[in-house]
Amino acid sequence: MVEIPNDDFFHKLTAFTRFEGVTDSANYRPLPDDWLIAIADIVSSTKAIAAGHYKSVNMAGASVISAVLNALDKGDYPFVFGGDGALVAIPPTGEARVRPALAAVRSWVKEELQLDLRTALVPMSAVRSEGLDVMVARFSPSEYVSYAMFFGGGTSWAEKQMKAGNFIVEPAAPEARPDLTGLSCRWNPIKANNGEIVSIIAVPGDIGNSVKFQQLVADIIAISREESRDGHPVPAEGPTPSLVFDGVDIEARAQAPAADRWWRKLAIDAQVVLVYILDKFGLRVASFDAKIYRRDLAANSDFRKFDDGLKMTIDVDADHLSRIEARLRQAEAEGVCRYGLHRQDSALMTCFVPTPLMRDHMHFIDGASGGYAMAAMAMRGKKPPEFAVGG
Repeated sequence: MVEIPNDDFFHKLTAFTRFEGVTDSANYRPLPDDWLIAIADIVSSTKAIAAGHYKSVNMAGASVISAVLNALDKGDYPFVFGGDGALVAIPPTGEARVRPALAAVRSWVKEELQLDLRTALVPMSAVRSEGLDVMVARFSPSEYVSYAMFFGGGTSWAEKQMKAGNFIVEPAAPEARPDLTGLSCRWNPIKANNGEIVSIIAVPGDIGNSVKFQQLVADIIAISREESRDGHPVPAEGPTPSLVFDGVDIEARAQAPAADRWWRKLAIDAQVVLVYILDKFGLRVASFDAKIYRRDLAANSDFRKFDDGLKMTIDVDADHLSRIEARLRQAEAEGVCRYGLHRQDSALMTCFVPTPLMRDHMHFIDGASGGYAMAAMAMRGKKPPEFAVGG
């Protein structure tokens, strides 16, 4: 296998453009031995979601990606958004910058969002000493962005280690502020068009049969592809701008300290109004075209991913959902997978937009009433299925 230069590992990976490629092992390469996994999640996220704080939970998860990428000068590194958490794989040259960024974002989430964020930096040497791996692929949903796909069991092990209190990055001193430039939560929930917005998590089951699990993933993807735009919850033309300002306060908290927040909120409000006017009347300002931005927003969204298991937030009708559930139940009964599923009437988008004048803005999709966190809770709440090995 050709050795990829260390810091350029992800940038040098050849991207695949059809999501079915997540099941093809040829698309994956092992993360370098000296890299680390920066990982975080919200403690008791389901309670926060039940209390109506789903936007804050998603913002906290996306803030980890924003803080780490900004600390690394917006470099090209593999990451995945998990709704109530995230992970970013980083080279050893970035550890000295990422560790304080994680500490700062942990403090910021506590002070500004009143949520408890766990953060950890797990070395790949520890992962591989357990006989596990982190294999990475590069998926490009559009020509402007790409997202990482992970398998090998290593990221799941890293999450368990964090929850057990290992490799923890402690919070920074009070009032420490991470660089969250570009983090945005301006879009209103996006209503289902086909039927329901469904968040699905499916992970390998107890029999450890990778071929059968890969076939399951292929089958779920095939069913969802029968829906318009593969079940993408964001319309092809993008969400319609509106003069509703939910989420502006959260974004202002990310962008400015308390003393300057009032002015920052005014600036964000003005930007929301400007985009609404530009879109409504088909106007442009310099190189910014609201309609192109909206189309890119839809194309650049991560509504499907693979992180030691399949995660999807899709817009499906009752028939397709019934078929997906039946296939998942069959696979779970056979020990091929464990799964969780959560239905809601809309999707939620959290964004990382380094600059709206470029077309590489990234958009993280989750269900608007808990999505992945609630699906994970449903999966954890199940009793292990009874099955006969080899049966």
